[in-house]
Amino acid sequence: MAEFSHIKGDAVRMVDISGKAEVLRKAVATGRIHLRPETLSAIREGAVVKGNVLATARVAATMAVKDTSRVIPMCHPIPIAGVEVGFLEGDGFLEATVQVKSTGRTGVEMEALTGVAVALLTVWDMVKSAEKDGKGQYPVTRIEGIRVVEKTKSG
Repeated sequence: MAEFSHIKGDAVRMVDISGKAEVLRKAVATGRIHLRPETLSAIREGAVVKGNVLATARVAATMAVKDTSRVIPMCHPIPIAGVEVGFLEGDGFLEATVQVKSTGRTGVEMEALTGVAVALLTVWDMVKSAEKDGKGQYPVTRIEGIRVVEKTKSG
């Protein structure tokens, strides 16, 4: 593991975007949470103790998109024009996809990534009692592959 003690961390700044044009920007991010087959079935059937997992994760993702600049220090607060959150079930996992649109001077990829991360964390929180083994551990559950799959600007 690398040591980072040689990096000077005193100088941080928010990038000045005042010279950039306001254009329509879009970013799409995705990620997966691996779950037990029984847990996926419970989500599908609406039988999770805490309630509707995907509806809750959808709201959490939307809130996270809007609050990105509050949790990532150098992100600009930007006007959010639209958020779409979707879920697909795969073989042993749920995949979350978040699309964010904004008309502004900076991209929206951090907002899309934050939305995906919070959606997946919300799913984990909603199903954690079903995912634990006899020792209280999570042998199957993991979040992975969070990434930007598309970033565009037009105008």
